[in-house]
Amino acid sequence: MKTRKGMKPKASEATGPGSPPEEGPARGIRPMPDPDKTLDSIQLDALEQSFRKWITATPRRDVHRSRRRIFLIFLIIRYSGGKLSEVLGLDPTRDIDFEDRFVRLGRPPRQVQLSETLLAEIRGLIAESAAEDGPRQLLDVDPGFVRRKFYERAEACGIPKQLGAPEILRKSRAVEWMQNHMPLPVVQRLLGHSTPNLTSAYVAFSEAEIQQATRHFMEKESARSTSARNAFFGKIQMIQQGDIQSRVEILTLGGHRITTVITNDSLKRLELGPGRLITAEIKAPWVMLHQGDDPRGWSADNRIEGRVERITTGEINTECIVRISDGTAVCAVVTTESARRLALAKGDAVWVVFNSHSVVLLSD
Repeated sequence: MKTRKGMKPKASEATGPGSPPEEGPARGIRPMPDPDKTLDSIQLDALEQSFRKWITATPRRDVHRSRRRIFLIFLIIRYSGGKLSEVLGLDPTRDIDFEDRFVRLGRPPRQVQLSETLLAEIRGLIAESAAEDGPRQLLDVDPGFVRRKFYERAEACGIPKQLGAPEILRKSRAVEWMQNHMPLPVVQRLLGHSTPNLTSAYVAFSEAEIQQATRHFMEKESARSTSARNAFFGKIQMIQQGDIQSRVEILTLGGHRITTVITNDSLKRLELGPGRLITAEIKAPWVMLHQGDDPRGWSADNRIEGRVERITTGEINTECIVRISDGTAVCAVVTTESARRLALAKGDAVWVVFNSHSVVLLSD
């Protein structure tokens, strides 16, 4: 990636090739973002819509073009979790791969998968602007100017301007990935964090398999067609075939082992075999909760330890959200009477337990 030096724009207009023409005075020293605050998905969507309206709200062609450049930077940061400096250092002709659907960020470079829908929009924005700005210089924008526009768009949709900072968008994306049940080690890798504590199970996945898993999460998020709750994405480790049914063991990206039993007909229809990547889902009513030591005496095959994150009590049933070690959220629905007997509270250590017959395999 190319390196660059930031330039300071004038108060009333941008100067030099790295600063798009824009109206409005400079706002002085940028506010420091609060590292403990993030934007939720609704706020992120509101911010994105604010940018979209802003692009079209000018009759000036040069301003319209410069706003598209700022919006392009926003989209890449918002969906890749990249740092502002990384995104401004991109060469779109080299660092965005539209065929394999990823953007290459940082040093050493890491590949962050993006959805097909998003990349189609990015391609369009680049095509619209590249004819006049040149594709290689398209993202060569002064970082202070970018920050100011991000703050303005945040304020325009009722969000404190500090929360429009690129660092907040990056952190918010990480939280969003976690809430969409992407394992913590994958999130760390996407953000470019060093992860010396990776489990040996996670290391067993190849880079290509990690990219395939990440693409799965991105496309699923983009489609928004189904809930990813209680979903584990992993690799088939072993298949023990019987006369009628087969036992399948899956190693998840977070290092957990999930066991399921399916019919031999399903095994053949899904074309399953060792090394195949697959999604395992468990419906919330099939998840049991257990307090105390590892429940090895239980007949259930699957036992994962976590901590209670949220409890929603209803008249008949109670929903418990348990966060396990890799960051995945597991939902259990129990009767309210059972919940009272368990006397669970937020932060309590608990085991989520489910039978192998409760696991459904989904092949993409």
